[in-house]
Amino acid sequence: MIETAQAFGVDIGGSGIKAAPVDLEKGDFAEPRLKILTPEVSTPQAVAAIVKQQLDHFEVPESAPVGIAFPAPIKPGQKLDFMANLDQSWIGVDVTEVFSEACGRPVVVVNDADAAGLAEVQYGAAKGQEGLVIATTLGTGIGTALIYNGQLIPNTELGHIILSAKHLDAEKYASSAVRENEDLGYKKWAKRLTKYYGLMEKYFNPDLFTVGGGVSRVSEKFLPYVDIKTPIVPAKLRNQAGIVGAAYYASTKQQ
Repeated sequence: MIETAQAFGVDIGGSGIKAAPVDLEKGDFAEPRLKILTPEVSTPQAVAAIVKQQLDHFEVPESAPVGIAFPAPIKPGQKLDFMANLDQSWIGVDVTEVFSEACGRPVVVVNDADAAGLAEVQYGAAKGQEGLVIATTLGTGIGTALIYNGQLIPNTELGHIILSAKHLDAEKYASSAVRENEDLGYKKWAKRLTKYYGLMEKYFNPDLFTVGGGVSRVSEKFLPYVDIKTPIVPAKLRNQAGIVGAAYYASTKQQ
């Protein structure tokens, strides 16, 4: 692994598994990432074998912390009881154990939205922000991370808050995928986002919202029309956030 890297991050998604050595001083990749397509049958063994392949490719030393951003709530020592984006055979599995055994070394696993949020607080749009930051990711669904004075409050699923009896799950009403599927203009979509972020504001009184996901690249088309009191800003790390956040999180857990 290149000398400028102090940790290694992996971001596991439904379509691709991305990994890179991370420079924790800059909050950036120390080398270009390696992306391998997620296996069609994405069993624990198949996915873990790809992570091992990525560790071998970058020759990651035993001493380097390894963090894995994973698309499900993660509770250390507990087995998964829900899986949306990978094979259903993950249910009933201890995720950390599976990856540690396959890689032949201890690894740290963190929810992918939490990893992205940590990256934004540590290196990105929320760097230096005190109080409560709610980092959101607008994509197929709505991912959320709560970080209070730099400390992660893990495994929140605030994309599933009920907006109203009519609208049900927030992410079924206001996600980026819904905007595309319903062919909504950005201003019309911003009205839906106002309902979502307005309700979050009412419940949590945060100090800052960050907005990530691919659509954050065109944030000027919709964020100015999200009508709430709390400051709301586009994420800075975008597609790097999962890898960088996972690597950072692993570095804080290594004794």
